[in-house]
Amino acid sequence: MTDQSTLDIFGGQDTSPVDSGQQSPLADRMRPVTLEELVGQQEILAPGSFLREAIEHDQIPSLILWGPPGCGKTTIGQVIKARTRAVCESFSAVLGGVAQLRALVEQARIRQLSGVGTILFVDEIHHFNKSQQDAFLPHIERGTITLVGATTENPSFSLNNALLSRCRVIRLEPLAPEEIRLLLDRALGDPERGLGRLELQADEELLRVIAEMGDGDARRSLNLIEQVAHLARTEGKQRIDLELLRQVLQQAPLQYDRLGDAHYNLISAFIKSMRGSSPDAALYYAARMIHSGEDPLFLLRRILIFASEDVGNADPRALQVALAAIQAFERLGMPEGRLAMAQAITYCATAPKSNASYLAWEEAARDAQQAGNLDVPLHLCNAPTRLMKELGYSKGYRYPHDFAEHFVKESYLPDKLRKRRYYRPTTQGYERYIAERLARWWGEGSGSADQNQTSTPSPKRSKLPE
Repeated sequence: MTDQSTLDIFGGQDTSPVDSGQQSPLADRMRPVTLEELVGQQEILAPGSFLREAIEHDQIPSLILWGPPGCGKTTIGQVIKARTRAVCESFSAVLGGVAQLRALVEQARIRQLSGVGTILFVDEIHHFNKSQQDAFLPHIERGTITLVGATTENPSFSLNNALLSRCRVIRLEPLAPEEIRLLLDRALGDPERGLGRLELQADEELLRVIAEMGDGDARRSLNLIEQVAHLARTEGKQRIDLELLRQVLQQAPLQYDRLGDAHYNLISAFIKSMRGSSPDAALYYAARMIHSGEDPLFLLRRILIFASEDVGNADPRALQVALAAIQAFERLGMPEGRLAMAQAITYCATAPKSNASYLAWEEAARDAQQAGNLDVPLHLCNAPTRLMKELGYSKGYRYPHDFAEHFVKESYLPDKLRKRRYYRPTTQGYERYIAERLARWWGEGSGSADQNQTSTPSPKRSKLPE
């Protein structure tokens, strides 16, 4: 059936010539339709994997495809369409109406009587409320439809438990720059679906930058190179380079070169302003980027990183504020979402700073890579069987809750690393309390702390400073 509310992901590909005025966008034309054409998602689509086996043997169960924009959710729908003997229908939870959905299910019921299955692809399924999601349950249970839902939201929070229990959740990851680069090369060389008929020559640096600018979203990068190709054709050029890309990007309200200097200088100034505890400068650079077309989620992700890397345990609430800002923005969008962003920026900029957790991780990771597979101390090993207990597994382990202040000095690191100390809390903010507590427990400059000692009670429990 045809309807403006029905997506075209299960329809045919538009392979009209590249210079046709009515062609579909490049990202749509270049969408893979076979398993062999798929790029990325190697873990979930590897030979022998659950999803690949299901597609190859045409035994698709009800699925929820969860991942960021442009990672391949709709593409997997196309591949399923190409391989299955079932009838495939699609529906947008944003644009479609209840009447249309009922009609699709009724058609599926009629097909079922003839032994023909129906796969219903529901895009943005998280936009359905709880009762609307429940409406799928009887049709899934009776086998009337196989539901394949696509969502950018965490299904644990956006979908009903009852629906989740009947679906297999498949987590898709953002595409890596080198994977997007492969798609760009394919688009430039394909004379039927892509830009091959234009016979354009592309600079290596241009392709690298466009692949990185996709930020994991193949559609974004393909749309961008299509705009650059269109500009090159308009100007009669056969080579596309960074200068043409700059011209495309400079159409933003404010000049914002996302290729290198301007983009990286602004984001660097933004981060360094927060690190330097200047909320005013941080707000200015953030506003400048947003008004110039930067993706707000790009900035929010950087704030989230900053909350851990630069604030850390000096104020553990910074991470909560940053994460809540992302969730608030995803619910509100713009322009109201900017308020949550401003709150996160000002909170992180004015919070006490510590990079002790970041440095601790780097040291621990270096030891983990260099020291190899060191044996776990025997007293920390699990002993679920009698034989393992006889071999000494878990022997001598002391349960901290049985001791004063719920602490006992014990050896936890492998013997080779027993004197190592990775986390060195600063005296900033709440981390000062952590430093005092660790010093009291382990002693200043203590080694592996293998003595049979217990701690002395603290006069009162440390709490977050107001």
